[in-house]
Amino acid sequence: MFRTALRTVLAHKARLLMTVLAVMLGVAFVSGTLVFTDTLGNAFQSQSSKSYKDVAVGVTSHDARESDDAAERKLGPGISERTLDKMKAVDGVDGVTARVSGFAGVADPDGKLIGDGWSNKGGNFAPGENGRDSSYTFTDGSGPTRDNQIALDEVSATKGEYKVGDTVRVATNGPVKEFTLAGVFTTDDGEVNAGGSLVLFDTKVAQKLFLEPGYFTDATVTAASGASQDKILGEMKTLLPANADAKTGKELASDQAKMIEDSLSALNQMLLAFAAIALFVGIFLISNTFTMLVAQRTKELALLRAVGASRRQVKRTVLAEAAVVGVIASAIGFVLGLGLAIGLRSLMGSFGAKVPAGALVVSPTAVGAAFGVGVLITLLAAWLPARRAAKIPPVAAMSSVHGVATTKSLVVRNSIGAVITLIGGGLIVSGANTGSDGRLTIGVGAFLAMIGIIVLIPLLSRPVIALVRPLLVGVFGVSGKLAGLNAVRNPRRTGATASALAIGLTLVTGLTVIGVTVGQAVDKMTTDNIKADYMVQMAGGGTLDKSAVSALEKAPGVGAISPQQASSLEVDGRFHAASAVTPGDIEKVINVDVLDGSMDTLGKGGIAVEDKAAKANGWKIGDTLPVSFTDGKPGKLTLGATYKGNDFLSPVLMSTDLADAHDAKPVIREVWVKTDGGASTEHEQALVDALGKNPAITVMDQEDIRNTFGGFINTALNIMYGLLAMALIIAILGVVNTLAMSVFERQQEIGMLRAIGLDRRKVKRMIRLEAVVISLFGAVIGVGLGTFLAWAIGETIKSGIPGFALVIPWDRIGIFLGLAALVGVLAALWPARSAARLNMLTAIKTE
Repeated sequence: MFRTALRTVLAHKARLLMTVLAVMLGVAFVSGTLVFTDTLGNAFQSQSSKSYKDVAVGVTSHDARESDDAAERKLGPGISERTLDKMKAVDGVDGVTARVSGFAGVADPDGKLIGDGWSNKGGNFAPGENGRDSSYTFTDGSGPTRDNQIALDEVSATKGEYKVGDTVRVATNGPVKEFTLAGVFTTDDGEVNAGGSLVLFDTKVAQKLFLEPGYFTDATVTAASGASQDKILGEMKTLLPANADAKTGKELASDQAKMIEDSLSALNQMLLAFAAIALFVGIFLISNTFTMLVAQRTKELALLRAVGASRRQVKRTVLAEAAVVGVIASAIGFVLGLGLAIGLRSLMGSFGAKVPAGALVVSPTAVGAAFGVGVLITLLAAWLPARRAAKIPPVAAMSSVHGVATTKSLVVRNSIGAVITLIGGGLIVSGANTGSDGRLTIGVGAFLAMIGIIVLIPLLSRPVIALVRPLLVGVFGVSGKLAGLNAVRNPRRTGATASALAIGLTLVTGLTVIGVTVGQAVDKMTTDNIKADYMVQMAGGGTLDKSAVSALEKAPGVGAISPQQASSLEVDGRFHAASAVTPGDIEKVINVDVLDGSMDTLGKGGIAVEDKAAKANGWKIGDTLPVSFTDGKPGKLTLGATYKGNDFLSPVLMSTDLADAHDAKPVIREVWVKTDGGASTEHEQALVDALGKNPAITVMDQEDIRNTFGGFINTALNIMYGLLAMALIIAILGVVNTLAMSVFERQQEIGMLRAIGLDRRKVKRMIRLEAVVISLFGAVIGVGLGTFLAWAIGETIKSGIPGFALVIPWDRIGIFLGLAALVGVLAALWPARSAARLNMLTAIKTE
């Protein structure tokens, strides 16, 4: 029977091609994802181990000046030189290298910041007795030894077109300063390899820029030969202040490896999720293919039964065919996946991420998953057709009629589908009414509803397609009428073909509706709450220096300006987030809806509180609240106003003068600016000039602000569309497969139509229209289900998004339907051509 199965596969190579392609694409995604993440993880872990190879103990610290504890704030911004001297004296320590780090960035030739902001670092050049710093290898020049010198990593120097001796403008949290480039170096620093930049300063300059003289951010300890890392670590911990921690080099390497693994895990899961979607869609194509093959081989399978084959043997024969197809498709897909992994690695490099060198890692897990998934999916999809094949009676060998589904089987199928759909729909509605806790319920309901709809699609195809049949007849005449009839002739086949498109468009539509709805809510929130013409921010979400606010105040054309300075107050033992703003100007740049009292109180040393916070704490206008400031000092503040909650303001507002008296290091996230006469190119340039053309500071107009808060949604949608394209490609293969099989089955019919006067052009049109009808049917089902799911998910998230109201993007839905029709046209090209080229006499004689 296995020989029979193998011969059948070889005899039907062309018909099984689409199945091979569907499995191959899904397997390629699975294997490519696993190989890519394994390779990337191995390369970064090797680099991590290399970085900590000579490190016995690593010490890190945080800035104690930002602590809420008054005693801890006295510890300073990091590790003091006195602590370093004690560390050097520990028995077994060979040397201690201290580092200073903070934000520093340089511009490219167009004045734009090199890197992403979060990965732009500044540090100190720490030479040993030989005048070299072991962490950096200089390819040109040397490390900075003077106050006016810097060194720059090689990639950033190349991007900025800088050479040794050039003047480089360096942006830190303060004003831009100019330095002379003393050297260019290479480094194994992970953030630089991820696309960031690194600027090295002389140690004293770095301390002055980022911390305080005499303090360091972290330190690495090297051990003498034979010394124990654990013993050194134990002694180090007794010497360190409360704002510092120590770990062995092995622990640091392990932590970094774990961090790399965690960061790659999210990417891994996302890519595998889309591979699963592609394979799920492929199940319908595979099942459809084997169903049609079994139907076409009714006589052949009946003859096997007649000559003594048992039902089990017939079933095993079909499953063996599926296994052979699965193995072949998995092998091709695995090889394609290796190419995909190499391509993804190269793609990361093209985006500026420097991926460490390393061999391609092909793990047993990747191989096993690829072949296991490919073969299992194929067998699973072929199980039902195999079961039907086993039920073919031997007497069918005497008839040339293909196996036809019984009325009983259709009734059972439709009943089961209706029950599953109702349960799924009920769970979706229940989850939508539960709020944020109902998302899991909606997920389960969505899965059941999708399965139920897929089971019911053959039943739905007749009435839905019947609605458009008069249009087909009216516009395309005989070809349209025949296309409409052919589309519903075999409801199961039509349903299986349409299911693939329905699944893909359910996901695409659902994501689009949610994305557009959230995007418009964010846009409305921004438009309703912001009066400012510009928002000024530090790159990468960093904090602005106070000098930036002073510079903006002096810029020509500025009518009102207020920083958004993060602070806090402790009232009755509870901390409350606060925003320090400019009294008088804050109402001109942000829409503050005052409910009671007056905002003038901010200029008199009072505070304003959001209405919900005031109600929750029982505060009223005129109350004097005993507070504790960020520096631990007590005080009393009068509540002078309450305002409606605003997403751009903290629950408590106070003046910048009041906050500055207690905040040792002001945290300014953004500055809002209103200009006379509104936004203009001249005003924007004036603000840029006032900031010293600092490449690390971004000046955004209202359009840019909207994109900042909502632009990520469109980016995410575009990524999703790209990944879901694979599912749609498999759906196209399904339409091609169905039409090709249909043409093969209907050779005699097509020959008769040609004989009675239907010319080749009309035959092609008939096949194309049939494909378009099936594609649009699947698309309509997908769009409807996707919109329903988007509504349900929207109900669970609307409480956290002000102004949320479901938006149906009719323009995009129209594009989806248009693309579905185009899919039908493209998928029908080969089958239509084959049908039109049939020899009518030969076709008439075909059984």
